[in-house]
Amino acid sequence: MTLTTVPAAHSPLDQKILEHFHGLVVRKDLTTELKQNAVVPTYVLEYLLGQHCATDDPTLIAEGLESVRRILAKHYVHRNQAELVKSTIKDKGTHKVIDKLTVTFNDKAGFHEVEFTNLGIKKVPIDDSYVKRYPKLLVGGIWAITDVEYELPVDPKASPWQIAGVKPIQVAGVDHDAFLAGRARFSTDEWMDVLMQSVGFNPVHFSRRAKLLTLIRLIPYCERNYNLLELGPKGTGKSHIFAEFSPHGMLISGSEVTAPKLFVSNANGKIGLVGYWDCICFDEFAGKDKKVDKTLVDIMKNYMANRTFSRGIEQLTAEASMVFMGNTQKSVAYMLKHSHFYEPLPDKYIDSAFLDRIHAFNPGWEVAPVRHELFCTGYGFVVDYIAEVLKRLRTEDYTGLYKPFFEVTSEVSTRDQTGFEKTFSGLMKILHPNGKATPQEIGELLDFAMECRRRVREQILRIDDTFKPNDFAYRDQQSGIEVLVLTPEEQQYPAFSGLRPLSSRTTADDITESPSHQQPDAPNPVEQAPQETPELSTPSLKERHLVVPENSRGWSYRRLFGDYLIGASGIIIRDPYIRAFHQIRNLVEFLRMVNEITPIGDEVNVHLITGSDQESMEKQVENLGQVQDSFAGTSTPFTWEIDASPNFHARSITASTGWKITLDRGLDLFQWFEFNAFNAAAVVQEARLVKGCEINYIAVKP
Repeated sequence: MTLTTVPAAHSPLDQKILEHFHGLVVRKDLTTELKQNAVVPTYVLEYLLGQHCATDDPTLIAEGLESVRRILAKHYVHRNQAELVKSTIKDKGTHKVIDKLTVTFNDKAGFHEVEFTNLGIKKVPIDDSYVKRYPKLLVGGIWAITDVEYELPVDPKASPWQIAGVKPIQVAGVDHDAFLAGRARFSTDEWMDVLMQSVGFNPVHFSRRAKLLTLIRLIPYCERNYNLLELGPKGTGKSHIFAEFSPHGMLISGSEVTAPKLFVSNANGKIGLVGYWDCICFDEFAGKDKKVDKTLVDIMKNYMANRTFSRGIEQLTAEASMVFMGNTQKSVAYMLKHSHFYEPLPDKYIDSAFLDRIHAFNPGWEVAPVRHELFCTGYGFVVDYIAEVLKRLRTEDYTGLYKPFFEVTSEVSTRDQTGFEKTFSGLMKILHPNGKATPQEIGELLDFAMECRRRVREQILRIDDTFKPNDFAYRDQQSGIEVLVLTPEEQQYPAFSGLRPLSSRTTADDITESPSHQQPDAPNPVEQAPQETPELSTPSLKERHLVVPENSRGWSYRRLFGDYLIGASGIIIRDPYIRAFHQIRNLVEFLRMVNEITPIGDEVNVHLITGSDQESMEKQVENLGQVQDSFAGTSTPFTWEIDASPNFHARSITASTGWKITLDRGLDLFQWFEFNAFNAAAVVQEARLVKGCEINYIAVKP
């Protein structure tokens, strides 16, 4: 297969990355294409690409790709070609191979032996100097370029294979000051996009909150002893970063770990994984049928709280962060109504003492399923480079950087405070590695960090009533405004979320609609969303302001507008952006909703006033004409007109019943989804992720 050698065009961000981090970036689509032919970790491929293709020169990229392909073809060991490689080593006497090496100690012979994962040769002696230099050889193994020699030994019991040299595939070192200087040339928004591209995603398809939900996964690499839990549907890429991103992290199956493997073997005193890795991710952690060692849970509780574990009477310490990833089977609303978010976990882990050690609960249900369009085709850091940067940042402590600007005003527990402060510290290191940010940016990260810890605490309250409920609130030191932090699911499902009355310390009037630090993509609602009922009824309508949380599900036109449109004989939609295919499809779904709530024999005339542009007008007129024709003869006859006024921006729905609904996004509420007959999101609006928006319901004179 011929690899693409040049993208259609460099984006301004790509050009900026190349300018300020020359030689440390790589085109991510090259990694994706190469990976189809070599089943090796991303950091291995990008190590090679970084050596040969860290440029924007098409000629040099083409030459570099050929070099990488030759290296992989000549030296990478495919399992099904292991015998051929062995024969090559025998014929040549020596040969370089790219393979994963794992070392064990032969206690009877008194020396270390190495096993090649793909090559399949075992019990190959290796000099102790390599083991001392690269201790991870003993725990989990490392990928390396190894010089392997073959010579028949005099002793028939000895191995004919010998190792002449080992070179781990990783960046030799990082100039941290140069990294900080380069970071200073990017705005916060640009830097978030750089990091998204570096982990392989196209930032164009992610909202600001969605980027935070992705980047929080990097915290275990830059924050010591950080404990993260993420549960969500299948296919959202939960384990992607932990499988491919860093040579300092290990992904293991949650059911495969044992206490000796993870901590220490009392039999031989051998330290386990926590002693060698910065981050250990337990994949497929959820599942009621998984066998769990209660002793392991108890050891983990102590380690996650105190960083210590025992070997007999001796106390040992380690710095490895723990990440737990698992799939959920139920919707958020179902779990809130019938159980709790921890319900998918094995029973022995549904332990309040264990769960209280979790610093942040990342809501995986807000993350869009991974699809082809989400992958990056631009430039990002060679993952091993950014992994080394994050490792360097583990020595920094940014937990208190919010205190000059914000004061925590609620009586949170010590573990709550530790949880959100470590999350805040990690996000600061990732986004503002020099420790400097605006009060607005600091407030945004503090708010998000407190939300992630609040989710841990609120769900624990459902399984253990001995835990004390408490609010999560902070005050802006400059403005004096106090903010009560709620999770999006509490805002969306107040009837199910078990919200407690606001304390006398905090009243609804104290909560600002939009704190000065808050970003447009993460609004703080002034009113909780109403709870949906199975059947549409005629409620007591009132004027109100509603904030729809970004990245949430469960919303539909019927839920948002239906009650206010019942009984209308005419509806006027003002939306300047009913132009593109998906926008007109939204219009059709709105008309279908009105049709469904209109009594048989009645008729509601729906008139659209929209805008246009020269490029799309012809197709827009054709599509709107088809809509008008198709709804003729139904309960919702449809007409439309184009307003060419340049000042036409406001979007609203006005009903003859005397209600006007203003929408800052118009009908375009939903995020992109795959439109096919087998996708629930194509036919059920509640199954779609929404864009954050604000809606006002205003009583007007009919």
